[in-house]
Amino acid sequence: MEGEETEMKQQSRFKRICVFCGSSPGNKSSYKDAAIVLGKELVSRNIDLVYGGGSIGLMGLVSQAVYEGGRHVIGVIPKTLMPREITGETVGEVMA
Repeated sequence: MEGEETEMKQQSRFKRICVFCGSSPGNKSSYKDAAIVLGKELVSRNIDLVYGGGSIGLMGLVSQAVYEGGRHVIGVIPKTLMPREITGETVGEVMA
C-alpha cells in the first residue's frame, strides 16, 4: 500500500504550477517552513515551477527548493522590478 501511495504521489496531471507569494519571509517561521515544504512537494510530484521571479522571501525559498530538487524553474518579473526585487542568487530561468 505504501509503495502505491508513493507511486501515485509522483504522478500529477500538472507539468508546471505557477506560485506567486510574498517577496518577504513573513512574520512567522511557519511561513518559511511552508514555502520550503511546497517546493519539495512539487519536486516529489515531478512538477516544474513558474513563479514571481524574486530571489528573496517566500518566492525565493520555493524556487530554491524546486531548483535544488532538479526541477525546471521559470521566474517571471516586470522589468521595472528587476533592479529592486532580485537580490542575491536567482535560480532557474528569469523572463522579464
